Amino acid sequence: MPLPKTETYTIEDIYALPDGERAELIDGQIYYMAPPSFVHQKISVKLSTKIDNYITEHNGKCEVVAAPFAVFLNKDDLTYVEPDISVICDPSKLNDKGCNGAPDWVIEIVSPSSKRMDYSTKLFKYRTAGVREYWIVDPAKDRTMVWNFENDDSEEYSFKDKVKAGIYPDLYIDFAEIEL
Repeated sequence: MPLPKTETYTIEDIYALPDGERAELIDGQIYYMAPPSFVHQKISVKLSTKIDNYITEHNGKCEVVAAPFAVFLNKDDLTYVEPDISVICDPSKLNDKGCNGAPDWVIEIVSPSSKRMDYSTKLFKYRTAGVREYWIVDPAKDRTMVWNFENDDSEEYSFKDKVKAGIYPDLYIDFAEIEL
């Protein structure tokens, strides 16, 4: 028995969503997004600020952008994601619509509705698209998972640990300083 045909969506369908409705597009499939919680947003602001301050203090050229921000991972119109935090070090990838290609560093903050996407689907997509480093910050589990795709390794940290950013030689994020 043949499988039922599923509809393939494009970035055009994402832009046609009603105002206020957010979704991501992965390989032509739409995944609707629930609004983030207060804790989610607090973590996002604290991490974005720490990373941006580090880059500014070191006269870095990378840009830190928090969601909602469009990332077009592939050179097609079938994948559009909005990572919670993107660090992009190649200015040629940036334009008014978003980032064309893989950010250097992506951080996703897990929400109850995003677990499967963050731990599985996006992990695979970010790795294959060329993201150098991927963090999953999981407030429900008080942990941060760090994948350094360049070195093909991963580490798990608690919210009491200092976590080293792989793309910078001396940037550490002390999760104990982030009051939740």
